[in-house]
This record gives sequence, structure tokens and C-alpha cells, in this order.
Amino acid sequence: MSTLSPLPPPSGGLADFTEGWLANRRLSAHTRAAYRRDVHQFLAWCAERGVDPVAASFLHVNAYGRDLESTVDGRTGRPLAPASVARKLSALSSWYQFLVRLEVVSNNPVGGVDRPRVARDVSSTVGLSAGEVDAMLAAAARLSGPTADRDRAVLALLADLGLRVGEVVALDLGDVGVERGHRTVRFTGKGGLPRRRALTPAAAHAIDTFLARRGDEPGPLFTTATGGRVDRHAVFRLVRRLARDAGVPAWERLSPHSLRHAFATAARDEGVPLEDVQDAMGHADPRTTRRYDRDRHNLDRDPAYALAAARARRGHTSSS
Repeated sequence: MSTLSPLPPPSGGLADFTEGWLANRRLSAHTRAAYRRDVHQFLAWCAERGVDPVAASFLHVNAYGRDLESTVDGRTGRPLAPASVARKLSALSSWYQFLVRLEVVSNNPVGGVDRPRVARDVSSTVGLSAGEVDAMLAAAARLSGPTADRDRAVLALLADLGLRVGEVVALDLGDVGVERGHRTVRFTGKGGLPRRRALTPAAAHAIDTFLARRGDEPGPLFTTATGGRVDRHAVFRLVRRLARDAGVPAWERLSPHSLRHAFATAARDEGVPLEDVQDAMGHADPRTTRRYDRDRHNLDRDPAYALAAARARRGHTSSS
């Protein structure tokens, strides 16, 4: 198996086309960087094999896809997940489609490629139970030191609102406000869409406590000791440290997305309608939200039971 490792940036016109492609899509900074790496990786693969990307065929891209499936991620030591391979090929297909529109290539060679089958209703994220989230919040409450208030506010936004880590670290001071009697936070969601969410009392209290220490200087909401914006890597470390302190068994495999997963799961467990959870999560497709409903395959929820019960009630009514 090959190993996935950092690559030098490509040079020449294709790099410029890549930047043009990214500039013409509504993407978050994180997604834009990921797509840039995906195209960069393919260009490096072509360079190693003497393949001209402009003349690449379906066979070349298919071979690249098979190589991706056998590639080991240097960060995890495991082969790339099917979802990661599918995403890389999807990004590459979008890139080639952009080149088709510009008449740089005559067709998209990714179109007929054999892509991994990815179950849309299954999430690979390591989840957390509601009790484990409570334990992490309790661990955050015990924090001390100059960053304790900041870290508690970050965890509250992840746990109480289920925000993506990129959405949290991109917040500025002006994004926190009050609307129609609700404490709110505004942010840019996936796809570059502006969104807003209501803060829970606990999240609002955590942010207010933090702001009392932070002050009202405009700029990033969450900053480092040197004044720079807190990045996602720092939040990853925070989540795992708090999970470890809370005694969560899988703490080494958790990510900030685990708290987003837990938010959606707990909301469905509490009976929040799927469409309301979908809106809160910012999912365009309800199938994405359904992945978080752990109880959806429970036979007690089979609609046949509800119909049978209704029929029994109707029969009882007509006979009485």
C-alpha cells in the first residue's frame, strides 16, 4: 500500500485553473482547502506516471481511484475510507467539469469511473451518548487557567448547538447577538450559506462569561494567547482532552464532529421532528440527517403497528 503524505504544490496553468474553479464555488475555507488538496494529489499522481492531466482518460482516473483505495492515510495508519475516496473523485469530477466549460478538455474523464459505494444513511463518526456529553461538559466546568472560559464556550457551541468545528472557529465577535428576544449566533454554513441559531441558556452563559474576560475588541471570537484565531486542530485537541478527563472510553478516536453527531442523535431521541433537526444541522438532504437517528431501525417504530392500532380503534368505535 502507498502512504498519503504532503505533496509540493503544482505549478503552471492547471494550478491557476484550480484556483478559478474554487473561486467560482460557494465553499467554506476548509472545504476549499480540502478540494485543492484533492486536485493537487491527482496532479501529483499524473506527474509521477507521465500522464498529461488534460489528456487523461477514463482508464487513468479509474486506476487513480484504485490507487486511492489502497492508500494509507499517514495520520491514521489505515486505508482511506470509501467516503474519502468518493469525495476525492467527486471533487476531481467537478474540477474536470469546470475545465470542460472552459474548453480546456473536451470531456470529463471521471464521469464513468467506478466509485466506492457509500451508504448515505450510515455515519462513520464515533458517536457519544447524551451521558458522555454531559460528562464532558462537567469536565469543562472543572477547567482552570487563562483559556478555561474560552474552552467552555467552544464546547458549549459544539455540544448544545451541534455546530461544525469550522463554523465555530470562524466566528467573529459581531456574530453573537440578540434577535426577537433570543440570544443568537450567526455563521456561514456549508455551501457558503448564511445561517443563524438560537443559543441555549447554558451556551449563552458560557459565552457571556468568556466575553467578560475577552472584552469587546472586534475580530475573531475565539483567539489564541498571541491574538490569532483558534484553529480546528486546537479544538480537536480540546475535545479529546475533555473526553479523556470525562472517562469516555473512545476518547482517542473522537473529533468535534462527534459532538455534532451526538446533538442530532439526542434531538431525535427526544422526539424532535426530523425536519427540525435537519434545519438545525443545515442539511440539504434529509437522508444526511437520518444517519444520526440510531433508533430508526427499531422494530417498535414500524408504521405497521400504528396503522394496526388505528384500525383497532376504528373497529372499537363502530362496534360500540
